[in-house]
Amino acid sequence: MRMMITMNDVDKYKVTKKDRRRVAVRYNFMACNLFNYESQMGPAVAWSMAPVLRKIYKDDDEYKAAVNNHFNYYNSTTVMSSMILGATLAMEERDGIQAKDAVQSLKTSLMGPLAGVGDTLVWVLWPTIMGSISGYMALQGNPLGAIVWLIANIAFWFLKLKLFDVGYTSGTKLITSLGNKLTIFTEAASIMGLSVVGGLIATVVKISAPVKFQFGKVTLNLQTGIFDKIMPALLPALLTFLIFKLLGNKKWTPTRVILLVIAISLVGTFLGIFKA
Repeated sequence: MRMMITMNDVDKYKVTKKDRRRVAVRYNFMACNLFNYESQMGPAVAWSMAPVLRKIYKDDDEYKAAVNNHFNYYNSTTVMSSMILGATLAMEERDGIQAKDAVQSLKTSLMGPLAGVGDTLVWVLWPTIMGSISGYMALQGNPLGAIVWLIANIAFWFLKLKLFDVGYTSGTKLITSLGNKLTIFTEAASIMGLSVVGGLIATVVKISAPVKFQFGKVTLNLQTGIFDKIMPALLPALLTFLIFKLLGNKKWTPTRVILLVIAISLVGTFLGIFKA
């Protein structure tokens, strides 16, 4: 009898767009703030889902079980989590507490693969491409650089909310069908990101070697006579590679690397080896 009443209550409530927005906003604000090393993003998921779960589960015991279920270990890229939690909410709404194990299995099975895609697109390519474009415009004295970065991040926020709706309405079907396409898109975005970074190294990193060698009446300029013949922007590329290797070494922090670059620049310019 109790089960019949509970299922009827579940059927009565239909998750609204306002509910979905509330869950998405709460999660995206608190995903990192509630992070811990035991269950990682689990508390953020439980906190964001709790209000709408209260509406779905009228029975107190079922509500507690559903919320506790979301306290379990969970970790994925915040943006991609919007799709996962959207699909999870659809399962909670449709199947009720019977879907508790399925909800946990869904999150566990998707958080790893989507984190791989999300980390590449969101944590690496997005700030690299948009930050590089905005930074380059700022270096040229164009105030649009800051505006472009601000607008891009505002648009990115609404993308997170939209992805929650996509996960809710399409569920696992869309994620499964996009599996191969996401890989192709990630590779294409990686190539574009590397192209942008390569172009910025050649145009933004300013370093040259004005050293000249005198052989009788013949003068050989190290920069124009050798380096530019081998590869234009060779020194900026070598400097970037050196910094990249140092940052990969645990003994070197970004602050140490910056101080090293300043020291090398001062000494090299003083001795006439480098010219900015």
